[in-house]
Amino acid sequence: MKYNKTLTKSLLCAMAVVGATLNLTSCMNKNPFFSEYKTPHETAPFHKIKLEHYEPALMEGIKQHEADVEAIINNPEDPTFENTIVALEYAGELLDRVVTVFFTLNSAETSDEMQALAQKLSPVLTEHSNNISLNEKLFARVKAVYETADKRALSTEQQRLLQKCYDGFARNGANLSEEDKAKYRELTTELSMTTLTFNQNMLKATNAYSLNVTDSARLKGMPESALEAAAQTAKEKGHEGWTFTLQAPSYGPLMMYCEDRDLRRELYMAYNTQNVQDNEFNNEENVKKIVNLRLAIAQLLGYESHADYVLENRMAENAVNVNQLLGQLLDAYLPAAKEEVKAVQEIAARTEGADFKLEAWDWSFYSEKLRSEKYSLNDEMVRPYFKLENVTNGVFGLATRLYGITFVENKDIPVFHPDVKAYDVLDKDGSYLAVIYTDFFPRAGKRSGAWMTNFKEQYKKDGVDSRPHVSITMNFTKPTESKPALLTQDEVETFLHEFGHALHGIFAATTYPSMGGTNVYRDFVELPSQIMENFLPKKEFLATFAFHYETGELIPDELIERIVRAQNYNAAYACIRQLSFGMLDMAWYSRTTPFEGDVKAYEKEAWAPTQLLDAVEGTNMTTRFGHIMSGGYSAGYYSYKWSEMLDADAFALFDQMGIYNEIVATSFRKNVLEKGSSEHPKVLYRRFRGQDATIDAMMKRDGIIK
Repeated sequence: MKYNKTLTKSLLCAMAVVGATLNLTSCMNKNPFFSEYKTPHETAPFHKIKLEHYEPALMEGIKQHEADVEAIINNPEDPTFENTIVALEYAGELLDRVVTVFFTLNSAETSDEMQALAQKLSPVLTEHSNNISLNEKLFARVKAVYETADKRALSTEQQRLLQKCYDGFARNGANLSEEDKAKYRELTTELSMTTLTFNQNMLKATNAYSLNVTDSARLKGMPESALEAAAQTAKEKGHEGWTFTLQAPSYGPLMMYCEDRDLRRELYMAYNTQNVQDNEFNNEENVKKIVNLRLAIAQLLGYESHADYVLENRMAENAVNVNQLLGQLLDAYLPAAKEEVKAVQEIAARTEGADFKLEAWDWSFYSEKLRSEKYSLNDEMVRPYFKLENVTNGVFGLATRLYGITFVENKDIPVFHPDVKAYDVLDKDGSYLAVIYTDFFPRAGKRSGAWMTNFKEQYKKDGVDSRPHVSITMNFTKPTESKPALLTQDEVETFLHEFGHALHGIFAATTYPSMGGTNVYRDFVELPSQIMENFLPKKEFLATFAFHYETGELIPDELIERIVRAQNYNAAYACIRQLSFGMLDMAWYSRTTPFEGDVKAYEKEAWAPTQLLDAVEGTNMTTRFGHIMSGGYSAGYYSYKWSEMLDADAFALFDQMGIYNEIVATSFRKNVLEKGSSEHPKVLYRRFRGQDATIDAMMKRDGIIK
């Protein structure tokens, strides 16, 4: 996943709860959550936190949060913005700290024991969250401020915080009858448990599978780097030969380079049937539950569909606008995508014979052959120039060139795994700006994908600007016994993407924690991340870090030219693929009646207009589509294309003025990255760009229009 924020108060409403009374006195002194963090910048003391610390700290956090809420309710003064809205914003500090660390590590460094604890604690959190959002006395004070406050006396950020706070109650059941509130509690608790189970099934299915090959002849065509990594995996698992997994750095190279079609098919089927097979990891019933529970909650709150509920607070505003964008892009890109598929089919037929039919497990292999033929370019040519340490310096250095900030590794900051590094981020004047953690490699306790999160939000309180702690997590190619970690071009692009999210968090400059950084509309949050991807093919950028890991030679101009010429290769196919995910998402969440059918059949029908290759019987995307089922993108996957429209239009200004133009970069920092949700994103974008975005810049960048 390319985006995953920390679990803030708003997301607690999607979690869950049962509690037990604990005797905390004996463990308070030993539990690091209960004492001041005596660490650099008060970062989380991961070196001290143990599994047994979470539950007592969480239960005490709930107790303290309840006390904070009672203090607000029982305040004898009339409700005001400060004594109600701001007080509520800062309530539950301990709980926020514990929940943030626990659920972030449950994604990045989990275990069977931690997952069991998550199952236990999740309903406790939902109950607590519901106790707050459904508290009539608390909502009465919030509503009083909302209806009587002099909006002219509030700053724009304060007005938006007030609106967000009121909506947080109204959209989470505060206006329901007592009977419906009870129903809301039941539905949200079941939803939190089901999404958690969905996630755990995905991780378990990925970890349960491996493909072991002992005959080297079957691996013909595989690059040396991939074979060495597979041999190392085999060694780690106690196998002979070469072992491949469903993690991206292992799965991708076999699908792209292995000449043995049967092996490609075997691994493809394993990957694409992970959570739809008839075993304990099957997610079909979980999908039905999640979709129907979200529909039931939306309708209980007065909306026709979950999409109507979600899109009310998005730039797109409604399903009509979402579907209009998806439809425009489908019409614009589909003809070119069909031509791209035809070209790949032709090279496959030239290689295998006129009767050869291109199947899904052939796509990566033959499209890579065509790319190599057309541009004399493949991942193995550029990989030696993308040593992870150099890429890190290049990505950090890009931020230095654009914004003047610098990154200094701080080994005194505790980390949660030996692979993780922590850095102090210093502003242009040398002042402390943030902490950033980097976590690059796959492991059994980490879910697949890539994401950014916050361990601590930025805010200003009592005259102090409290700076954020952000983290970026990826699953990159690991180093081997003979080579350092050498990345593919796609992996470098992913690094830039997640780093863009990190910059959104790092530069946060709002007053209130829930308003800063990535706490923005979902269809705006991908702008800061996706705009960073535009720098990758730029010669000026590559020249700062792309040195051969053995010779130190700078990447040749001729190779850069090939990268530039190939950057639009199969761009239309990639767009249609993203549209298929967006249309599938909208099909699930635009429903106004419960779903009782077959998950596989429904998916096939929903994204049929976008399918460029024949569907493969038995495969399914929905059952492993964590973005829309458990990752916060329900009725929101279109956001990637919406934000791509924004990032293409925005980067056109960098292209026009110079990619390192200080005036443009400063404007982007001040008008987008620092502002968070303190103003409406349409206002922020117009202030930076001077216009609204259209799909024209994206189509021009992709070569669809000249």
